Amino acid sequence: MILSGLHLLLTYQCNLECDHCFVWGSPWQSGTMNLQTIRHILQQGKETASVNSIYFEGGEPFLYYPILLKGVQEAVSAGFQVGLVTNGYWASEVEDALEWLRPFSGLIGDISISCDSFHGTDKLDHQSKNAIAAAKKLGIPIGTISIAHPENGDAVSAFGQLPIGKTGVMYRGRAAEKLVDKTNLTNWEEFTTCPYEDLREPGRVHVDPCGHVHICQGISLGNLFQVPLIEVCARYNPELHPITGPLLRGGPAELARYYGIVREGGFADACHLCYEVRRKLRIRFPDILTPDQMYGVMES
Repeated sequence: MILSGLHLLLTYQCNLECDHCFVWGSPWQSGTMNLQTIRHILQQGKETASVNSIYFEGGEPFLYYPILLKGVQEAVSAGFQVGLVTNGYWASEVEDALEWLRPFSGLIGDISISCDSFHGTDKLDHQSKNAIAAAKKLGIPIGTISIAHPENGDAVSAFGQLPIGKTGVMYRGRAAEKLVDKTNLTNWEEFTTCPYEDLREPGRVHVDPCGHVHICQGISLGNLFQVPLIEVCARYNPELHPITGPLLRGGPAELARYYGIVREGGFADACHLCYEVRRKLRIRFPDILTPDQMYGVMES
C-alpha cells in the first residue's frame, strides 16, 4: 500500500454534535493529539517517502488552536502540503475570522469549511460564510463540505440528483442511529460493493489521537505508536485482511454472510450495513474495529 496523504484527526471533540458525523464528534468526546504525537506522525509520514500531504481535521481542530497552528507550521517545515477542515464556528465576524486565519496564510494549500443544515442554526451558517469570506481575502484556496438531507425520506431517488456542491449522507457513525428512519431501506443482499473507499490502494488514510491508521473510519490497519507506518503499509494485504477481504469479495453483504451476522430488516446504504456488521464483530476483532470513539462509545 502506497500512501500520498495522511488525514490527522487532531481531536474527536467538536463544539457540535451533528446527526451525520462519521466519528461521533461532540463536546463529550475524548481523544486529542499533543505536539509530541503530531511530530511522531509527521516523522512517520516522512519515512514512507511517498506521503506528501497532511490534512488536519477532527472533530473540530480549531478547538485546539495553538496546537493546530504549531502542527501546521511543523508540517510545512517538513515539506508537506497542508490543508484544514473546519466548521468555522470561530468566524463570528469577517474581521474576527481574518485574525483566526491570518497565521495560516501562506502555509496551507486549502481550507475546507462544512456548511450545511446538519451543522445547525442560522448563526452557524453566518459563521461559515464569514470564514469563507476571510479565506478569500487572505488568498487561501477554499473548499466546502455540504451534505444533503435525505429528501422525502428517500435517499435512493436523491442519488445522482443532489444539488450542485452537495453529497449524500453516508449512514455510518451517528448517522446510522439518527438518520436511518428518514430514508427508504433496501434488502441487505443488494450491497455487494464498497462504493466509497478504495480498499486496495486508498491513497490516504486517517490517523487518530490513539495512533490508529484507519482505511475507513473504524477499520484500523494498525497502530503507528506500536508499529511504524511504513511497516503498516508493507504488511497490509487487502485480500487477506479479515475485514477488507470480505468487503472486496462482495461488499458489506459478503462481510455479513462470511461471519454469519444476522441481518434484520433493510439498510439505508452499503455504509449502514457495513457499520452494523462491524459493530457486531468488534468483540472478535478488537484491535481492528477500533477505537470506541468511532462506534459511539463514550468514556464514563
